[in-house]
Formats: sequence, C-alpha cells, structure tokens
Amino acid sequence: MAAARAAIMAAVVLLACAAYEVSAQPRRLPGNAQVFRPKKFGQRDQAFNCNGTNGRQETCFCDKRCPNECIMECPGCKSFCLCDFYPGVVCGDPRFTGADGNNFYFHGKKDQDFCIVSDADLHVNAHFIGKSNPTMSRDFTWIQALGIRFADHRLYMGAQKTVKWDDDIDRLELTFDGAPIEIPVKDGARWESAAVPGLTVTRTAAVNGVTVRLAGVFDIMGKVVPITKEDSRVHNYGVTEDDTLAHFDIGFKFHDLSDDVHGVLGQTYRPDYVNMLSVTASMPVMGGSPSYVSSDIFATDCTVARFGRNAGIAMVTGSAN
Repeated sequence: MAAARAAIMAAVVLLACAAYEVSAQPRRLPGNAQVFRPKKFGQRDQAFNCNGTNGRQETCFCDKRCPNECIMECPGCKSFCLCDFYPGVVCGDPRFTGADGNNFYFHGKKDQDFCIVSDADLHVNAHFIGKSNPTMSRDFTWIQALGIRFADHRLYMGAQKTVKWDDDIDRLELTFDGAPIEIPVKDGARWESAAVPGLTVTRTAAVNGVTVRLAGVFDIMGKVVPITKEDSRVHNYGVTEDDTLAHFDIGFKFHDLSDDVHGVLGQTYRPDYVNMLSVTASMPVMGGSPSYVSSDIFATDCTVARFGRNAGIAMVTGSAN
C-alpha cells in the first residue's frame, strides 16, 4: 500500500507541475487531490474546503512549510509541498530537490553568485540575497536572480528589490543579451526571441510568474515571492521595513545534459553522482561553497565550471522548433 500510495502521489505532483512545461496541455488532477494557492501571500491559516467522506466537507490548511501553495489530498487533509517531490525545484532558504529525488539545503552567502548548473553548452548562476543572524554561523539566504549562459547569449531573470509587497504589481526583471524582455501583464502572454529559435518566455500568471524555455535545452519556471512579516517572525529572519527580500521559487527541467555536468544542482544529474550528504539529518546541507562561487552573475569561473568546452549549443538552438 505504501508503495502504491507513493506512486500515486508522484503522479499527482507531476500533473500539478504541468506549468513547468510550456508545451504541456492542461490536464486534470485526480479527484482526490487539488492544488491550493491562497490569494494573498503571508495570510497564513487560510482554509481549504476538501470533500471528505460521506459527502461532508473538511476544512484543511496548507503545511506551514509551504503556506502559499500546496497540494491537498482529499479526504484526510493531507498537505504536500511541491519542493518535497519535484526534481529541480528550489524553494525558500535555498532548499533544492536533486535529480535523484533527495532534498538538500545549500545556504551559500548573501550578495554572492554561485554556479548552480555548469555544462559544456549551458551555465546557470544564481545570485543570493540574505540576512545575517548574529546567533548563527551562516546567513539566511534566498535566490534573487539567475544568470543563464548558452552559446554567445546571456539571459537574466531577476526579482526586483521591493519595500512593500503588492500581489498585483509585477516585480520581475527579464533581459536577453542586455535588452529588456517586454511581455504584456497578462496570464499566458508570450515573448519569442527573433535571434534564437525556440527561446520563449511565457507568463504563468499576470504578474511575477514566468516559464522560460529554450527548446531541447531547458525549461525554467520562476515565481517571485516575498518574505512576509509572518515568515520573519516564525523563522527569526529579521526582515526590516525597507526590504521584503523578494526572491524566486524556481523549477528547472533540463534536457540532454552531458555526463560531465556540475554545479550545486547540476552534479545531481550526473550518472556517477553519489549522494554523500548525511542521510540522518532532517534536511541535509551541501557544503563546499567555495567550489561554486562565481565572480558575477554571468561569470563562468567557478572551480567546477564546464562551460565552453565545446560549441554544441549553437546546433541545438539553430535547429529547434
């Protein structure tokens, strides 16, 4: 039964994550599971009506680890976070889900850039923002921006600094080769590159959510979210009135990575990857941050960098459809 239930939940999560694939057609979730997204960030304990046994409705709530979006299994009010299941997802104080399905933290350091994925034809850096806590040996950190390199191109995805969060205001910043990417503020609006066939950006919500796709290479879903006062209180983040620390929850899907891929997340896609993290920890932490430090958001100078070892990406983008 346990194995069957795990298989069912894995299928539920893959269906719920259809937004990560621009080309995916809308599909129905099984009748006993629904995605719950509260309307306003930071309003915790918002009730979700779940059809229970004997036709009665149950009042359910998202797990406190993912109050802004969760999968609710009915009946029984079982709540799950997407980050617990979907490989390639990065959420919160960076909690990664590796390609092997295991979760781990990588804290990095605020105001620095780290190599997340580095392959011969693709390089992804993440810029970390954060808050220092004098009682801890590390910073609280979140991913504020991505710098993506392929062929001779540079794609930037950033969450703009925000003093006061408003759900209806777009805080996304997108550029391609230094030029702003302009997309109408409308759910489903789409931008397509004239220079690179197969490169598109599609809004997954009217504001603050997009999927970036390079056909045959990657799909990256980014959602800008704030740190709320309640988040700060519960976790002792120490957020001040001058910055909501807007950051990304991110989902990655990669196609055709080489066996030599590296980086914080990239290494988990290697066929020879062995998880050396502590299996007894409630949430293992990946160390070795000096190996992943890059000098800026587009730099490919981290110790484990693989980018530029061949030029195959030009063939991929040239033939994408």
